[in-house]
Amino acid sequence: MKNILSQYNEVKSTIPDGVKLVAVSKFHSADKIQIVYDGGQRIFGESRVQELCEKVHILPDDIQWHFIGHLQTNKVKFIIPFVSLIHGVDSFHLLREINKESAKVGRVTNCLLQMHVAQEETKFGFSTTELQEMLRSEEFSTLKNVSIRGLMGMASNTDNMQQVREEFRLLKQLFDQTKAQFFGDEFCELSMGMSHDYPIAIEEGSTMVRIGTSIFGEREY
Repeated sequence: MKNILSQYNEVKSTIPDGVKLVAVSKFHSADKIQIVYDGGQRIFGESRVQELCEKVHILPDDIQWHFIGHLQTNKVKFIIPFVSLIHGVDSFHLLREINKESAKVGRVTNCLLQMHVAQEETKFGFSTTELQEMLRSEEFSTLKNVSIRGLMGMASNTDNMQQVREEFRLLKQLFDQTKAQFFGDEFCELSMGMSHDYPIAIEEGSTMVRIGTSIFGEREY
């Protein structure tokens, strides 16, 4: 347990001012999260609704919980009352559901739109065309209980770091174009970069990195 804090501090020292660290705590115990919390971390990322709902009740109230996994529409209602940011909004269908459930509890939920920039088919996300069509649609303009804060994406799982860099660069270009065309200053977050590639993501313009293994070690299943 002790080395978690030193690993956290080591990661933290590599992240420049202006870039937020999301400590990815999925599959890790509340005890481990508490150690990193006591070290000063406040943003934690989870990817399973049931696990997140259990942790919310036993960990400090001022934690900002980010949902970073693939979110199923039938589970949206469970996290809407407390989630700070949903990273992986990968369809209009899911965004509608988030808006609906947010309206029920009288809040506006912060969201990032997930873009598909990787080579792998297994990754989720909007294509550029799908994104444009949604943002131009009349229905999108009626969604009053979601706030689109930026984009999120994952690079291909490859050892070719030049390919990773190009995919992050493409995502940054999409972010800049989308902000200029459809949004204002509230559109300010670009979530890209994980334990193995976050230094490149930061160089290419990431404002938010999602780091788990480098802080907590290998996952406990």
